[in-house]
Amino acid sequence: MKRVLVIEDDEDIAELTSIHLQDLGCQVNHARAGDVGYQLATQYSFDLIVLDIMLPGMDGLEVCRKLRAAEIACPILMLTAKSEEIDKVLGLETGADDYLTKPFSIREFLARVKAIFRRSGLNAILPDSQANMIKIEDLIIDQQKRKIIVAGNRVDLTPKEYDLLQLLATHPGKSYSREDLLNLIWGYEFSGYEHTVNSHINRLRSKIEPDFSKPKYILTTWGVGYRFNDEIPPEKTVDTDV
Repeated sequence: MKRVLVIEDDEDIAELTSIHLQDLGCQVNHARAGDVGYQLATQYSFDLIVLDIMLPGMDGLEVCRKLRAAEIACPILMLTAKSEEIDKVLGLETGADDYLTKPFSIREFLARVKAIFRRSGLNAILPDSQANMIKIEDLIIDQQKRKIIVAGNRVDLTPKEYDLLQLLATHPGKSYSREDLLNLIWGYEFSGYEHTVNSHINRLRSKIEPDFSKPKYILTTWGVGYRFNDEIPPEKTVDTDV
C-alpha cells in the first residue's frame, strides 16, 4: 500500500484528492498547515507528498526546500496557482518532481500520481540488459533497486536526481544540454525551465561528489551542459546491501 501525505489547507481539494487516492489503494494522511506537514514528512515515511504552495504556518516552497535539505527523497507533486508562473519555476528548482496548476481535473491529478508511482517502481520492470550495477571508484549505481552508494554509505536521491544520474552515468562522455536533460527527464511540457536542471545537478553533486567544488563524476561541458566523466573506468560489483 502506498502512503501519501496531502499538505493542503483547502478542505474541498484535500477531501477530493484524498478520496481518489484512497480509491487507488493509497493510505492518505492530511495536514492543513505547512509546518505540520513538514513535521509529518520528517517523522514518517511516505511514497508521495502532494504539496500546495499557499499554506499557513510554512509555505509549500519552504516545506519543499527544507525537506530536500533534510535529504527527504520522497517524490513531491506540487500544486500551484495557475497565474503564478514563478511558483512553478521555484517549485521545480527547490526539488519538486512535478506540478499541477489549479484548477486541475481529477483525471490529470491521478495520471500524474500514477506516473510518479510508475517511475518509482521502474526497478520491477527493467529489462535484464539494464538491471545491473555500475561501479565507478566509490560510486555504485544499482539500477535494479534504484539505489546509490557512495564510499560505502547509501545516499538517498529524489526520483529526478536519480534519473539524471542514471542517464548521465549510462552514457559516459556524452554531453547533454540543459534543454536535452529537461526534455528527457521532465518532459517537453517543462520547456523554458532550464535553470531547474542546474539546481538538480548542484544538489546531486552535493550528495555524490567527494569535493563539490571539483566534481569528479558529473562534469560541466562549457557552452553545452553536462556529461559523466568517461575517463574513470567502470567496474562491476555484486554487493549493495547497505
